[in-house]
Amino acid sequence: MTDVPTPYAWVRTEEARQLPPPPNTTGAVGWLLTNLFPTPLNSILTILGTAFVVWIAWGVIDWALIRGVFAGEDREACVAVPDSGACWPYVWAKFHQFVYGFYPFDQRWRVNICFIVGAVALATMAIPSLPYKKWNALFLLVVYPLMTFVLLTGGNLDLSSSTLLFITALVLLSALAVPLMAFGIEDGVQRNKPALMLAGAALVVWILSFLISMPEIAIFGNFISFASLAIIILLAAAAFLSIGHQASAQDISARSALLGWVGAVSAVIAVLVLVTADFGLVQVETQQWGGLLVTLVVAVTGIVAALPLGILLALGRRSKMVVVRLFSIVFIEVWRGVPLITVLFMASIMLPLFMPEGVNFDKLLRALVGTALFSAAYMAETVRGGLQAIPRGQYEAAQALGLSYWRMMNLIVLPQALKIVIPGIVNAFISLFKDTTLVLIIGLFDLLGIINASFSDPKWVSPQTGTTGYFVAALMFWVFCFAMSRYSLFMERRLATGHKRRGI
Repeated sequence: MTDVPTPYAWVRTEEARQLPPPPNTTGAVGWLLTNLFPTPLNSILTILGTAFVVWIAWGVIDWALIRGVFAGEDREACVAVPDSGACWPYVWAKFHQFVYGFYPFDQRWRVNICFIVGAVALATMAIPSLPYKKWNALFLLVVYPLMTFVLLTGGNLDLSSSTLLFITALVLLSALAVPLMAFGIEDGVQRNKPALMLAGAALVVWILSFLISMPEIAIFGNFISFASLAIIILLAAAAFLSIGHQASAQDISARSALLGWVGAVSAVIAVLVLVTADFGLVQVETQQWGGLLVTLVVAVTGIVAALPLGILLALGRRSKMVVVRLFSIVFIEVWRGVPLITVLFMASIMLPLFMPEGVNFDKLLRALVGTALFSAAYMAETVRGGLQAIPRGQYEAAQALGLSYWRMMNLIVLPQALKIVIPGIVNAFISLFKDTTLVLIIGLFDLLGIINASFSDPKWVSPQTGTTGYFVAALMFWVFCFAMSRYSLFMERRLATGHKRRGI
């Protein structure tokens, strides 16, 4: 160091003038150079990719719009033009069939009401800023399905005594879930062992009824098999033990679970009263449904049923109870191990063989049950992935606060886990929506099936009819799938409050 002054020392006394960024780093040019042409290799890939997209887009525009035929009364309009493109008069003539299938023309207003009400309710549910979300969800999950069922079928169902007994058995069986809802899976099973043993005895009687011929007993003028009567008595005793134990308990969770079960049973009774009531509507068999109507019914039912079933199966697979964990694993692996086509065949042909005598369900309802259970197995694994991503400390913190099993899951674990697996859940929904086309093999005409059926109309046979029909089907499927994908991205951005890292 030295104190000798140097003639080269200089200190800035004024702030330097701020210069604008280089022109090639801002605006459209900057975005292009940064994202599309950052390196020579990326530039080549961008040029090749753009050329491929332009080539495909021009081919579609040329076939669909430039060379397309837009007016005509029959196939002659599309055949008369040499080297013609899409045959749009065929679409205009068959579009109602694409949407409604063979639903009676004078009754299609009922389908339109279902479409409009469902779209409005779904839109108000999807927009986060709108109020009354709980009431909207209650309407979508309870009121809207019931309204849709009555409108589409016409209601006024004639339920046989065997069907009513079957529904009664299911209601009594549902009472076994009350302790599970109150105390969790492990504790609930421990507290409800006698009732579970009675339910197991009912299961044994049901299996024996297929092997041993049992006599019938006349009750109130109706003949009921001894096996059905024994099953009802055993399940009634099991339900009495489950409910009686919860009613005598002083635990708030037990009382809440019991009230929830009573509310669910009341809802089932109300549903039975409404579907058997005569509203003056013409009954329309499900064989007359088709097109987009069947596609949406199968897809929406499968989506709505698969998510809660998948969550329960995922929780069951992580349970400490061997029986519960084993049941969940067997269910998931069996349903994932068979293709959906096999499931639909079994639901259509095999399921009626396992129903009690005199009990039969519509083919569409059987397909809905099979599709929902199949989707639930895949959904369970998706949800399980989210559960495994939650740190152990979250469980321990919730238990330290004294939260019960279901409150811990509902308030702490599941909100975080479901947020993580939103892409997987939406991916399963999109896959299910496209898999609805497989219902054609059991005689149900979905959107693709009804388009295939329209090709046999000699009035519209032309070289471009098939291509145009498949193009319309692809376009309609793409609109729904793209909408689900974009809403998924919107929800990811909205909920990404603690898991998203900057720059990724």
